[in-house]
Amino acid sequence: MIDIRHISKNFGKFKVLDDINLTCSKGECIALIGPNGCGKTTLIKSILGIVLPSKGDIVFMGQNIANSFQYREHIGYMPQIGRYPDNMTIGQIIEMMKEIRKSSAPDEVLLHQFQLKTLFDKKMRTLSGGTTQKVSATLAFLFNPDVLILDEPTAGLDPLSADILKEKIIEEKQKGKLILITSHLLSELDDLITQLIYMQDGKIRFHKTIEALKRETGEEKISKSISMMLKSGRHE
Repeated sequence: MIDIRHISKNFGKFKVLDDINLTCSKGECIALIGPNGCGKTTLIKSILGIVLPSKGDIVFMGQNIANSFQYREHIGYMPQIGRYPDNMTIGQIIEMMKEIRKSSAPDEVLLHQFQLKTLFDKKMRTLSGGTTQKVSATLAFLFNPDVLILDEPTAGLDPLSADILKEKIIEEKQKGKLILITSHLLSELDDLITQLIYMQDGKIRFHKTIEALKRETGEEKISKSISMMLKSGRHE
């Protein structure tokens, strides 16, 4: 579904991405993790077409995304920090996006489960971080995309809302969608992900299925498996 071929990105003399090769297939829920500054955000923004790689190609559903934007209609993106016009209300934001995307059957499950309709008159500038996250999550899933890219999706959410979102992620994975998640809360990922990509210094250190990761390390928890991999130096 997404093929990343020899992607590199330089900002001046600083190489943020260094010859990244990666294939992500439908039906997978993949965690993209690594220390701050490892290149995760730049890689995501490259997939979204926000950052242009210095070299290499990204192929989405068989088509090179260079000089293209239509492919983004197939992606739902939840940023780590959603930024919206301060003076617009939640209702205006959602209705505006419906008009732009012109979807005949929007997925309003999260809209109802987060009870956002009761807050439709609230202006974005008045919202807490957690409520803004709920708006971002709702918009990411609203148009039934084939690919979901979720950047720290549970950050700022209360436990109940985080569980609602995790259940929705599992449901979409079971429908055969590709889901990419970045998270620093590895305990949040145990029931969600099928594969894990660990990045460091702009490179992919390893990309493994969760089954292989646990088998090779003998650990059941993802966080301990990753620590074992890094300590042992068993990288692909």
